[in-house]
Amino acid sequence: MLNRLRAALRGEPVVSKGSTSKPNDLQVAVGALLVEAALRDDVFEAAERAAIERLLAVRFDLSPEATAELLNLSEAAKSESLELFGFVRKLIKDMDEDQRIEVVEMLWEVVYADGVLDAHEDAMIRKVAGLLYVSDFARGAARRRVREKLGLGA
Repeated sequence: MLNRLRAALRGEPVVSKGSTSKPNDLQVAVGALLVEAALRDDVFEAAERAAIERLLAVRFDLSPEATAELLNLSEAAKSESLELFGFVRKLIKDMDEDQRIEVVEMLWEVVYADGVLDAHEDAMIRKVAGLLYVSDFARGAARRRVREKLGLGA
């Protein structure tokens, strides 16, 4: 709901629940980065998949069917790409700083979904945050918010 309000205030299109519109490139780019975060420890656990589905549904206000389609497209895009920069470039082009920080927070939620932060996951988020021009301070603050939200302490 808050995301829909923010989008409306910024003059962005707001997709309503149950929309049958196809996922756009920005949505696929965000999804692909979330999938990459989940895969960084070489295990795509059910908890990580569920976190990605929840995050995409909330962020883009999608129906369960649209969320499943977006996740499938995101996984396909990730498997077809050898680098993250194409996805990152789309986010830089189409998102403001607060939105990019929100994506970093989403990445933290995915990697903490299984309760364990792998060194490869941490390095991936550090790299993506840098490419997104998200400061170390903002990245750390996003991590603290997620840890508190998930009850993992600060």
